Amino acid sequence: MANSKEKLFSEFPPVSTEAWKDKIIQDLKGADFEKKLVWRTDEGFKVQPFYRQEDLEGLQTTDSAPGKYPFVRGTKTDNEWRVRQNLCAKDAKAANAKALDILMKGVDSLGFKLDRQQLSAEYIATLLRGIRADIIPLNFTICGSKTEELIGLLAAYYQTQGYDLKTVCGSINVDPINKMLTKGKNLSKEMVAEKTVAAVKAAAVLPKYRVVGVNSVSLNNAGAYCAQELGYALAWGNQYMEMLTEAGIDAATAGKAIKFTMGVGGNYFMEIAKFRAARMLWAMIVRQYEPVCNCGESCSCEKVDGKYCPCAMKMEVSAETSRFNMTVFDAYVNLLRSQTESMSAAIAGVNEIVVTPFDVTYKQADDFSERIARNQQLLLKEEAHFNKVVDPAAGSYYLENLTANIAEQAWKLFLDIQDKGGMFEMVKTGQVQAAMQENLKARLGNVAKRKETLLGTNQFPNFNEKTEGKIVKEDKCCCSCQAQDGERLPVLPTLRAAEQFEELRLATEASAHQPVAFMLTIGNLAMRLARSQFSCNFFACAGYKVIDNNGFKTVADGIEAARKAGADIIVLCSSDDEYAEFAPQAWEILKDAKELFVVAGAPACMEDLQKLGIDNYIHVRVNVLETLQKFNERLLK
Repeated sequence: MANSKEKLFSEFPPVSTEAWKDKIIQDLKGADFEKKLVWRTDEGFKVQPFYRQEDLEGLQTTDSAPGKYPFVRGTKTDNEWRVRQNLCAKDAKAANAKALDILMKGVDSLGFKLDRQQLSAEYIATLLRGIRADIIPLNFTICGSKTEELIGLLAAYYQTQGYDLKTVCGSINVDPINKMLTKGKNLSKEMVAEKTVAAVKAAAVLPKYRVVGVNSVSLNNAGAYCAQELGYALAWGNQYMEMLTEAGIDAATAGKAIKFTMGVGGNYFMEIAKFRAARMLWAMIVRQYEPVCNCGESCSCEKVDGKYCPCAMKMEVSAETSRFNMTVFDAYVNLLRSQTESMSAAIAGVNEIVVTPFDVTYKQADDFSERIARNQQLLLKEEAHFNKVVDPAAGSYYLENLTANIAEQAWKLFLDIQDKGGMFEMVKTGQVQAAMQENLKARLGNVAKRKETLLGTNQFPNFNEKTEGKIVKEDKCCCSCQAQDGERLPVLPTLRAAEQFEELRLATEASAHQPVAFMLTIGNLAMRLARSQFSCNFFACAGYKVIDNNGFKTVADGIEAARKAGADIIVLCSSDDEYAEFAPQAWEILKDAKELFVVAGAPACMEDLQKLGIDNYIHVRVNVLETLQKFNERLLK
């Protein structure tokens, strides 16, 4: 059998890259290879239609092993990640009961958003009663002014429970730069440094607690692309490293104090590559600070260059599924989005994952949506066995090249930020916020033109869905830490990709009259069906009632049926060749009528039709959002 297999494969001689490309060009029949098949990403680099082993030559990403510097293949030798759920702890007793419950349902990492006004020994004891802090990582978010007090209370509580303070692990999310970005807090560089340095010094009693956060998930939720989020995150983390080491904190302690919380969006392979590149670049950055190992004589870690601490270079990263691409309408599609996103994070080997419940766009998550969010991760572990293989992306010609390309683009951004004074300066002067506003504008434009698809929103909406009061005003949890008037910096945008389309549909719902779009299908069977389906999908994105038809013998018959149906819009659906005949016939009847007349397509005779006064056309190149906004202005009462 072995010999026959060898003979079989020997019958297929190797084919060069040039031969493959020549064959592809031949099959393209004159079409430009670059324009037709090479994808220029939003990250700023080109992706080829195929990759081969030779494309791995010279890539640094293929040289390391799992758990080894520079950690591109992971900071650990297995692919276990923690299933994390975040809780509001405004009511300590209720939060404790919920925490104990979800720990029995698969969660193995807890996040608490604390109420600073209630912070006390009793509050902490009530919140953590019955929770094994020596087993479960506990993560806390609280107003920065309360960090040192919180650390003291935690240390005291852990001692009463008999825990070894050197082994309990978790995090406290001290991130003043994020407050500047999201709340507009106008902090000085000295204030930012003071908060982070004080937190790290206070946390000396809890050496395995990471107390400085880099929350680039805020950028992800504002619409950042992968390389963009990564470049800013690296500069963000480096800013804290500079502040800590300049204050006299040794580099190893500083590196071990920082925890990243990054978003994970819907670009499946790109997100896998982002996390791989992130670990590699962060390790290289921390290496430049020459972190001398301070783990003690019992430390057995393999030193980098024989003397530097690898533990300090390991990026601790929590991945949180994005809110930017989540929708109000057809909200169960959010489950598909967060599932692929959590798959990307799991394959990439992150330390923990937070899956955003599917219904948070219109109300507070409930028990059902939180359970589904937990189970999405448990399915990946217990049924798909994603935790059994370390870095399955390794060696993939495509993913290794994506990793290298994203690393290159992120590094360029990182260096540019450094040249401009660092992350703090970029935030203080509003340059990061302005860049994200420009980025959002571009992404919203792509959504408006359907270059970026949001299933159920700008493509294939649920025709009959109504919100029916499901949108509930958000109840803010605990401390909001808003800046005072007159002190605010520019903030990151908070608009989701779907919101402008949702506003259209909500306006339609609120109107006294729901517009009716009637498909006047006539002529060529294949073309009229294709265009009527396109048009139904198009107008349903604004919540209009759409009426499709099998076809009419004459234009007049179609218009008569449309009027009987109470149509506000009559959409002519036919072939390009037949529009020259059918469109003028329809216009002759409708030019002075109350109904709006629309041609589905961009026929060659469009200029002639426009001379007759036919101005409304819908096709794949129009701005769907702007077109529907104009129809709303004319039709809603």
